[in-house]
Amino acid sequence: MTTTRYGALLRGINVGGSRKVPMAALRDVLTGLGHRDVATYLQSGNAVFTDTGGADETTLAASLVDAIHETFGFPVECLVRDAAHLRAVVDECPFPAADLQGKQLHVTYYSATVAPERFAGIDRKAFLPEEFRLGDRVLYLYAPDGIGRSKLAETLSRPRTTKGLVATTRNWNTVVKMAELTRG
Repeated sequence: MTTTRYGALLRGINVGGSRKVPMAALRDVLTGLGHRDVATYLQSGNAVFTDTGGADETTLAASLVDAIHETFGFPVECLVRDAAHLRAVVDECPFPAADLQGKQLHVTYYSATVAPERFAGIDRKAFLPEEFRLGDRVLYLYAPDGIGRSKLAETLSRPRTTKGLVATTRNWNTVVKMAELTRG
């Protein structure tokens, strides 16, 4: 029996008092889907689990999306990534993460590979010292004053860069923690 550790990244829950998904209930949903060793991190839709069924990330995400909709009555976009991918995101960071605060570095996870052409119209020099780099189904964003004040983050989230994709962003502390939690 093959077992694989995964991280689930839910998009847009528990923000501003709407789309409430209690983490205990999310753990119950994942357990109900037959996953083991389920744990959640923070209240923003981060979960880890072990799957023994051999399903791929897309299938696991789709079943979680369906179960959340059935349980809570509203749709929630979700990405599932295996432990190796989550670890690679940390290991391949193009910025000096060890020298930065967690609020200065963010990763946007995408549902598919993103072509650099989507970002061709962005004048990178106009946003300095903010910067971004693409990785494997991720975008790394360095925003020295945090994402809340980032003009580059606002530009990167526009429909022309995200059209047709599920995208969800986490700060560096969460990125690292999710990789650690899936190491199991």
